[in-house]
Amino acid sequence: MTMIGWLQIILYCVIIVALTKPLGWYMTRVFNGDRTFLSPVLRPIEAGIYWFSGVDEKREQHWLTYTVAMLLFHVGGFLIIYGVMRLQAVLPFNPAGQSAVAEDLSFNTAISFITNTNWQNYGGESTISYLVQMLGLTHQNFLSAATGIALAVALIRGFSRASMRTVGNFWVDVTRTTLYVLMPICVVYTLFLVWQGIPQTLGPYVEATTLEGAKQTIAVGPVASQVAIKMLGTNGGGFFNANAAHPFENPTALSNFVQMLSIFAIGAALTNVFGRMVGNQRQGWAILAVMGVLFVAGVAVTYWAEANGTSTLHALGLTGGNMEGKEVRFGIVASSLFAVITTAASCGAVNAMHDSFTALGGMIPLINMQLGEIIIGGVGAGLYGMLLFVVLAIFVAGLMVGRTPEYVGKKIEAREVKMAMLAILVLPLMYLGWTAVGVVYPAAVASMANAGPHGFTEVLYAFTSATGNNGSAFAGLTGNTFFYNLTLASAMFVGRFFMIVPAMAIAGSLAAKKSIPPSAGTFPTTGGLFVGLVVGVILIIGGLTFFPALALGPIVEHLAMNAGQVF
Repeated sequence: MTMIGWLQIILYCVIIVALTKPLGWYMTRVFNGDRTFLSPVLRPIEAGIYWFSGVDEKREQHWLTYTVAMLLFHVGGFLIIYGVMRLQAVLPFNPAGQSAVAEDLSFNTAISFITNTNWQNYGGESTISYLVQMLGLTHQNFLSAATGIALAVALIRGFSRASMRTVGNFWVDVTRTTLYVLMPICVVYTLFLVWQGIPQTLGPYVEATTLEGAKQTIAVGPVASQVAIKMLGTNGGGFFNANAAHPFENPTALSNFVQMLSIFAIGAALTNVFGRMVGNQRQGWAILAVMGVLFVAGVAVTYWAEANGTSTLHALGLTGGNMEGKEVRFGIVASSLFAVITTAASCGAVNAMHDSFTALGGMIPLINMQLGEIIIGGVGAGLYGMLLFVVLAIFVAGLMVGRTPEYVGKKIEAREVKMAMLAILVLPLMYLGWTAVGVVYPAAVASMANAGPHGFTEVLYAFTSATGNNGSAFAGLTGNTFFYNLTLASAMFVGRFFMIVPAMAIAGSLAAKKSIPPSAGTFPTTGGLFVGLVVGVILIIGGLTFFPALALGPIVEHLAMNAGQVF
């Protein structure tokens, strides 16, 4: 660990905090339908979309109607991705002549991208054509991210409104998010990435001759435009198999730092949107503080573990930290920081192989995902996931003082608590249940590259990543099998939608309630005590439901590695 390394981490945190308020202000105006500096250009386009699709932007929806519209929207997205992957061989913009993708892999990939997971059981440059990358994957990168943001805003309206039966209009929220937030940023972002050296072309793969005279095929394509939205929308799916470790996806230290900033930017700003819409920005800062405490703790542990290496590495004369599986151009600190960011934000992009991290260094990304990726989280998904824990924390506070809990003027009652617990507990049910099957089912065991605790962690990480809609892989596990394509798809589907529906039920319940003014007995929710309570509730619930599984993998492996054993 070095001072320069810590300065990089501190600089990153400072910039994210600095971006939170102005971006939150802008997004609040977008979701409220207020005029922005882009309105003269984009408002006619927005109105034209409503006219063409028959949407009345002034007509709002009940939470159930909002949710059904969202689900139908994703059915359409699934059919588009599955269709273009199966028809890939006969569709245009396929210069490498990629064949049709298998049924089970197409099914897994379609579920993956509509759920904002972007788990990839394939190598992009060797499997997917340009058309599928653009029309199927990049297209859904925008829409799945926009959906997450729209759902977060709908839940915020539940807290901010009183005696209302509606939470907004799904079609309007998705349109505005895409037009006013995601696309303008991505246009500028893509140009920046091209400047940094990322390809953006529809030309064929390049044939090169090496110094030894051998022929080499260099994959290119419309990369920059996909990388921009995959990072900004916390999607994470790579154009290339190596993802953000590939020099054509992440060529420089500057591109790496900007990509890390873009992963957190919208998620952090949504906390400010929450504060503004409920009429007290300090509420948003308190939620961001909870996220910040957990994030900094995770970065500190991962950076420490990777910078110190293990006694086994030291015995081999490999001092200076664990550089295995890391890009030299990024080093230990940028790789550790990226790993924590991408798993805290349900992004899934990787610039280093998590499978090569030390046991404790690899444990933190696993913990981030098992907590539901509420530390900033996916765009929108992180905020509504965190608000579920806030509901539970307020309920606990109410039990301690013996009165009905309140939060931002709304009473938190049995219905909200039950829905919050339902959404949270479905996650361990999925990844622990499927992991139990994966480590005993012969066809699944055959996919494991390692035995012992490390092999167990590979399977646990895969199902945790899928359920948490992260998409990063621990590597070492062959996922492109019939068993894993179907089971991971089911984990992704349940992890996304079985959390969304209870959250939307909470939004509808809260919007219908009256707003009550604070009283002498109201628990303050903008100070350090509240932040500590929420952090405590998150860790306690994690300790009861998630962490027992961790002890069987990374912790055991850590002890073994320092005893001189290697798995």
